[in-house]
Amino acid sequence: MRLLVVEDEPDLLLVLQRSLRKEGYSVDSAADGEEALYKAESTDYDAIVLDIMLLRLDGWEVLARLRKTKATPVLMLTARDRSADRVRGLDGGADDYLVKPFDLPELFARLRAIIRRGARHSRAMIEIGEVHIDTAARIVRRAGEPVTLTAREYVVLEYLALHRGEVTSRTTLYEHLFDEEESTLSNILDVHIYNLRKKLGQEFIVTRRGHGYCIE
Repeated sequence: MRLLVVEDEPDLLLVLQRSLRKEGYSVDSAADGEEALYKAESTDYDAIVLDIMLLRLDGWEVLARLRKTKATPVLMLTARDRSADRVRGLDGGADDYLVKPFDLPELFARLRAIIRRGARHSRAMIEIGEVHIDTAARIVRRAGEPVTLTAREYVVLEYLALHRGEVTSRTTLYEHLFDEEESTLSNILDVHIYNLRKKLGQEFIVTRRGHGYCIE
């Protein structure tokens, strides 16, 4: 999954980038509101972590402008703990609201929740035949037995599972696999798909030639 993290505190931004990448996310960043709005409008992110106190455009304005064109899930970060601010954020189109300082595990859990809701999948457990995917714990089982996946393999699997029944193009998957600091390799997606089929069954992921991949 690809995230945009918008934060004007350099140290906190670095911590969030490193921590989220360890969780398997691809992470782009922005340090002010104008850069954030440009990236949010030009890239299809799975979720945005948006600080409120920003230069040029504050988080409220970024959210208001973004909601005119996109429904990307947004988790707002702020040092303000007033009820009125939380109400303003949620009424303005934010999907969740987290007050600084916060624990990283809580941030991860809230992000997983809004990503699931953004894909219109309310439950943490996805069951596809004998394959069970626990998106909260990030555990995959096949016929009751745990399946070991790399972080990138899991991201590909989760994205396809959350969009079950839809054909996802290679371009879309590449956009969700890599962030702005990474260089892509032309065959890396084929390697991930091959490994997932080896671990979960050859027919688990269907190739629609000329279109992309699908879990039916």
